[in-house]
Amino acid sequence: MGNGALSGAVIAVAGAGGPAGRAALLRLAEAGAIVAGADNDPERLAEAVDAARYGAGGATVTGEPVDLLDLDSTRDWANRVEKEFGRIDGVVHLVGGWRGSETFIKTSLDDWDFLELLLVKTVQHTSLAFFEGLQRSERGRYVLISAAGASKPTAGNAAYAAAKAAAEAWTLALADAFQKAGGAEGPTSAAAILVVKALVHEAMRADRPNAKFAGFTDVKDLAEAITGVWEKSAPEVNGQRLWLTEKP
Repeated sequence: MGNGALSGAVIAVAGAGGPAGRAALLRLAEAGAIVAGADNDPERLAEAVDAARYGAGGATVTGEPVDLLDLDSTRDWANRVEKEFGRIDGVVHLVGGWRGSETFIKTSLDDWDFLELLLVKTVQHTSLAFFEGLQRSERGRYVLISAAGASKPTAGNAAYAAAKAAAEAWTLALADAFQKAGGAEGPTSAAAILVVKALVHEAMRADRPNAKFAGFTDVKDLAEAITGVWEKSAPEVNGQRLWLTEKP
């Protein structure tokens, strides 16, 4: 586990139970971090935590169900993590979801209501809950996973692209807050956006062995990119969109 940029860092992962969350828990733990995961599905979260602990040779990986749609619950989680481990050095936001339509005119505003909660509200709550802790850290990072569609929306993806764009805007506002807090010397903490076209994992490839998944980012490569955010200085990554696929 060595003495790298993540050695001993305390990192919270929101949406830790999904395929990307599982990969992130494992890679962060392998890099020496103490990892605290949260998910709304207790069973899949427990499986992800166990897999990361085992895969990383007994690293400290915890998990608890958290209602990230409730600001008080999210703040309670943030407080518990910092109290238990003494600090918070990072938040990785992996809460996802997708809904689309055949055409623009067939877009259901129910899809927007659903995606606004998952993709925007959870970003608002986690960033507000963890901001002060991240600012106290000498290597605080908030990492949002976004989609290329936010920069070039398509007719059938209006609700999804708009929600992703809103999440990016909120994260960039967080980056500005870190910038202002750093004053003339520059930020000590940072908010960055990792942009993918879409994600792919082993189960998807097994289900569709002939699919090419062109431009997709493997969840293991995403996890590697997440850890890489700590390898650069806060001024280098703060407020930056870091592209893991071609820009549209």
